[in-house]
Amino acid sequence: MSIWTNSRELRGRTEIERLRARRQRGFTLIEIMVVIAILGILAALIVPKIMSRPDEARRVAARQDIGTIMQAMKLYRLDNGRYPSQDQGLQALVQKPTTDPVPNNWKDGGYLERLPNDPWGNPYQYLNPGVHGEIDVFSYGADGKPGGEGNDADIGSWQ
Repeated sequence: MSIWTNSRELRGRTEIERLRARRQRGFTLIEIMVVIAILGILAALIVPKIMSRPDEARRVAARQDIGTIMQAMKLYRLDNGRYPSQDQGLQALVQKPTTDPVPNNWKDGGYLERLPNDPWGNPYQYLNPGVHGEIDVFSYGADGKPGGEGNDADIGSWQ
């Protein structure tokens, strides 16, 4: 009985050692290439969607800024009976204008704490009278130039 047991134990140990040796060999070149191909396909599908998010976030931020500026403009008009002139510009929301028409009821502390730049670092534009409405507040978009499409498109209070 001990002879059989010893030979079974030897056979068992050699099989276990063979399995361990297989596990320790690692991956074949084909297995690695298949994994790299799958990762490449996933990256090709996912990266473009992720990369467009910052541009979309900038457009949303610009719309929100313009909405805030427009609310401040409406308060300015409510207090003073008119919007700031083209010459006074958006700065009239932060600092009391000294050029005509000087507002009589300008709110102490202003209507905005500070005048923001658009998400691309450019100042917001102001037209009085506006092309699209009584006044227009807008950003020229990513390229900082009038017109454009996609990320370069103008973003305005009329949208």
